[in-house]
Amino acid sequence: MGKNKLQKFADMASYPHVFEYPYSVADNIPFEMAGKWNKEFFKNDNPIVLELGCGRGEYTVGLGAMFPDKNFIAVDIKGARMWSGATESLEKGMKNVAFLRTNIEIIDRFFGKDEVSEIWLTFSDPQMKKATKRLTSTYFMERYRKFLKDKGIIHVKTDSNFMYTYTKYMIEENKLPVEFITENLYNSGLVDDILGIKTYYEQQWLDRGLDIKYLKFLLPTEGNLVEPEIEIELDSYRSYNRSKRSSLQKK
Repeated sequence: MGKNKLQKFADMASYPHVFEYPYSVADNIPFEMAGKWNKEFFKNDNPIVLELGCGRGEYTVGLGAMFPDKNFIAVDIKGARMWSGATESLEKGMKNVAFLRTNIEIIDRFFGKDEVSEIWLTFSDPQMKKATKRLTSTYFMERYRKFLKDKGIIHVKTDSNFMYTYTKYMIEENKLPVEFITENLYNSGLVDDILGIKTYYEQQWLDRGLDIKYLKFLLPTEGNLVEPEIEIELDSYRSYNRSKRSSLQKK
C-alpha cells in the first residue's frame, strides 16, 4: 500500500461524514444509527437515497448538489476510491451527503425499515458467474426490501449488456413496475441533468463507443421474488479493468 493510499485512509478516518464498518468490524459491532440516520446525522426528515457501489462517489456528490432537499449516502468497500467524493463533499460543506464504507452484502444491517426511498446502482460489477453477487439479483432485492420503502425506486445505470439483460429478465419474471428502460440512454431523449452526471469510468466507456443502458423500476415490499431462468453467452468486448462480459438469452 503506497503512501498516497495510506494518507487517503487516514483522511477518511478523520472525516465526520464517513462511517467505516467493513465486514470484520460490522460482524462484532452493531450499527446503532440504523433507523436513525435522519435524526442523528442529517438532522432533518428528508428522503434518503443510497448509491451502492459508489466508486469515487461522483453520482452521490452530483445528486447531493442538485437536490438539497434529499439526503444521499454513498456505499462502497473501496476506501481509497471513495476518498475523492468524500473529500469534495467535505470541502464544499455539503450537509446532505454521507459515505459508508462496508460490504454491500451486509447493507441491510445499516438501515431500518422504510428508512430509504431510492437506490442507485451505477456501473455495478455484473458478476457473471454467480447470481447472488449481482446487485440486481433477487438475493439483493430481498435485502433492499428490509429498508426500502414500499415501491421504492431503483435506478440501474450500466454499460454492461449482461447486467442490463439480466436485470430486465429479473424485472419481467417478478412483474415489477417499470418506469423507464432503454438500451441507449444518450439517444433515448430521456437524458436530463440527473442522468447526465457521468462517473470517471462511464466517460471511459463512452469514449470507447459503448452504449449506456438505464432501467428505473419500483420494488414492492410484498410478493415472492423468483430468479429468472437464463443461459449465458460471452459478449465480444471487454470493459476497463474487468474480465469478459456476457449477454443473456432466455431459454
